[in-house]
Order: sequence, then C-alpha cells, then structure tokens
Amino acid sequence: MSLLDSLRGGLIVSVQAWRGSALDDPRVIAAMAQAASEGGAVAVRIAGVEHLRAVRARTALPIVGLIKREYAGFEPYITPALEDVEAVIAAGAEIVAFDATNRQRPDGATTAELIAAIHAAGRLAMADCATAAQAGEASDAGADIVATTLCGYTSGTEGHPLPALDFVAEIARLKPFAICEGGIRMPQQARAALDAGADAVVVGTAITNVDWLVREFAGATDRLS
Repeated sequence: MSLLDSLRGGLIVSVQAWRGSALDDPRVIAAMAQAASEGGAVAVRIAGVEHLRAVRARTALPIVGLIKREYAGFEPYITPALEDVEAVIAAGAEIVAFDATNRQRPDGATTAELIAAIHAAGRLAMADCATAAQAGEASDAGADIVATTLCGYTSGTEGHPLPALDFVAEIARLKPFAICEGGIRMPQQARAALDAGADAVVVGTAITNVDWLVREFAGATDRLS
C-alpha cells in the first residue's frame, strides 16, 4: 500500500502548540502524537525541527512536517524557503507541507522548485493553498497533495467560512489527493469534508490545542456566572 493510500479516508491530527505554551515542549508534542496514533489517526502534522525529531523517535506514524518561520518583509511562513524544506526532510518527515500561495518567498524559490527538492529526497509534497487556482498550479507543478490550509488566512480569502467545503469540492475535481484543513471543530464536519470530496482531513485545534480549549470553556463559564 502506498503512503497516500494509507491516508485515504483518514484523520491526520495536527499536533502543534502556541509559542510559549506549556505544551510547546518536544516531549509533550511527541506524547500527544503517540496518543493520536493510538486513537486512530493515520498521520500527524508537526511543526519545528525539535518537535519533528521527538515525534519521529516516539512513533512510526507518517509525519507531515513543516517549519513555521517568519522572514521580514515576506508573508509566507509555512516552510517558506528551500533551506526550511531541507530541514524538515532531515528531521524525518515523510511529507513536507509548504506555503503554495503565489506570494513571494524569501529566497525567491518557486513552487515547482520546492516540490522538486522534496521529490529529490524521496518525500511527498503537500501544498498548503488558499484558492483553487493555487491548488491547480501546485498540482500542475507536481504536488502530491493539495490542502485548503491557508483558505481564510490570506488577504484575498480572509473571512471565508471554515471548513472550506466549497474549496474542497473544487480541488477534488482537479484529481490530486485533496485534504481539508482548517476550521474542523466536530466529527460531523470531518465527515462533511470527506463527503465534499476530501481524501483526508486534518484536525488540530479541536483535538490538541489545550490552551484554546480551556479558554473557550473558561469563557463560557464566565458568561454563565
């Protein structure tokens, strides 16, 4: 069975933590990744070299790896440069996620060049997109996976309802491996994304972001008191 076939119809859990959170610890991230594996996830999405290495050492589950790095004067921050791609690969991820919008990258690399570097290392390329046009361009450039990750988070898509089921349906027609990521808060929404044409779904905040969950429940408690 190919790696993509092993992901089809499944749940990918994004195990990440806010910067400065008590959860922002490689051992904690690795423990949550193992818990995701034991709970039935088909893969995990992990950010940062130290976290990637810790997860790789603790679980054999496929990893979607990325680096969140801000470069002054540039908008892309999800694995935005070739050196970031290389770092994710070196940390052991089977799939490299990167910003596939049409915004300029700090090293001037094109989407095709990032994908070529990923494929040269024998890894799969996951294009995080904001629009169907970007997804089409990434697919044409050789991306193995296209995802709705950045829909709602760019200047042209801000305010788009999430999860972006309409976007999922559009990219599913392009015939790449389509992933719905962003705004999935309930199991019913994950099912709706699959029904809309997604090959797999990514869920993060609703499962692993304890900081956000506690604040939501604490806020509800405050309003009731």
